[in-house]
Amino acid sequence: MAFGRLERRSGPAPMSDINMTPLIDVMLVLLVIFMITAPLMGSSLKLDLPRAEGGTPNDAPQFISVALDPQGKLYVGDEALDAPAFAARVQDAARKNPKTEVQLRADKGVPYGRVAEVIGVVQKAGLNRIGFVTEAGDPGPR
Repeated sequence: MAFGRLERRSGPAPMSDINMTPLIDVMLVLLVIFMITAPLMGSSLKLDLPRAEGGTPNDAPQFISVALDPQGKLYVGDEALDAPAFAARVQDAARKNPKTEVQLRADKGVPYGRVAEVIGVVQKAGLNRIGFVTEAGDPGPR
């Protein structure tokens, strides 16, 4: 009274490979996020820059970024330097290219005398192109 065979056929074998498509999609999204946010994290030095009405950034072919924080500390890029090391770094930049522009970012709480000292060190090293970096906007009441 057998109505069919007794042997059982198993269905298709289970897939044992990992599906890479979702993993690649997630990695590409993370890559795009990092590519967009990396340029926004340019400077970790927080300065309260003065506002100027006509300040437009220029594209200097070669420049060094110098900053003065509210306590009067000197920075080249994001690296804090003492006065002799700062002078040596500026002289080295002047030796490499005398047309290097110095982009000076000074907190508006820094006394003018300290800014003048930094300008003197830069000019003594041989760099005469100095640009003052400000925030764009209305300078406020006069």
